[in-house]
Amino acid sequence: MFNIFFDAWSSLALPWSGAPAQCISGSRFSHGLDENGERALHYRLFIPGDERGPMPLIVMLHGCGQDAADFAAGTGMNALAEKQGCLVLYPEQSCSAHYNKCWNWYDRAHHRRGEGEPALIAGLTRRIMAEHAVDPGRVAVAGLSAGGAMAVILGRTYPDLFSAVGCHSGLAHGSAGSDAGALLAMRTGAAAPAPVASSAHAAASVIVFHGDADATVHRMNSGGVIRQFLDSHALHRRAVDAGVAVEAETGRSGGRAFTRHVHRERSGGIVAEEWTVHGAGHAWSGGDARGSYTDALGPNASQEMLRFFIGSMDA
Repeated sequence: MFNIFFDAWSSLALPWSGAPAQCISGSRFSHGLDENGERALHYRLFIPGDERGPMPLIVMLHGCGQDAADFAAGTGMNALAEKQGCLVLYPEQSCSAHYNKCWNWYDRAHHRRGEGEPALIAGLTRRIMAEHAVDPGRVAVAGLSAGGAMAVILGRTYPDLFSAVGCHSGLAHGSAGSDAGALLAMRTGAAAPAPVASSAHAAASVIVFHGDADATVHRMNSGGVIRQFLDSHALHRRAVDAGVAVEAETGRSGGRAFTRHVHRERSGGIVAEEWTVHGAGHAWSGGDARGSYTDALGPNASQEMLRFFIGSMDA
């Protein structure tokens, strides 16, 4: 049943020309293979033309039916990273790990630190950090759909590694522990995601995008992601004044209306942003049609996420 569902999910992708990600003058978009114990992980790495350190690193996790080049083309993140002087790492799920190249966010074997895909991706991230001039305090992770759900897991299990998280059309950590649970969470929203885990490290900040016409992953899941990170933030800051106020704004960008909720500490720092894009489905907002699962309309999710990441890192 679950395989049938993911087949249907893949068929929802918008047409893709198959064109490779943009080549930016002076930059490199290299292939790599990380062989770590029992499992190897292919990846692509964008290196800006003017590689100087220490640089921020953005880890981008594709959705089901996608690969690294497709996701880079659809999000347009490389062009933005060239301007900001960032490295961008695109781990690539293998068909042997999931027939439709989905990250296994719904499997309990991939929910904890030091185990499964979170450990694999964290290990690759650390390798890139060791091989390039990366600022260890300026590393973020983001993803779409299944990739967004895995990005949330990484932000919650490795807050010492990732200072910020971007989740587009994804789900909270622990939203499901089985195939059937995944279907239910995606259709209706998770009833009881994973509880807050104590950590000596500051909770990551989070930015969430979700279309309110998403028929694949229910928009209620975006609220679950926000609540988890706010709870983690409150737990870590329990010894100090951790009050967080929420501000709401509405606007229009790229031909679509949106509502943005900003959760801000009393000191002024932003803990979380939740963007609801009105009329949008299960696709990367403001994306490039050269990639799958993109919507050319709406706020540019890549631009807003990178702005949020840089702001969070510099705070």
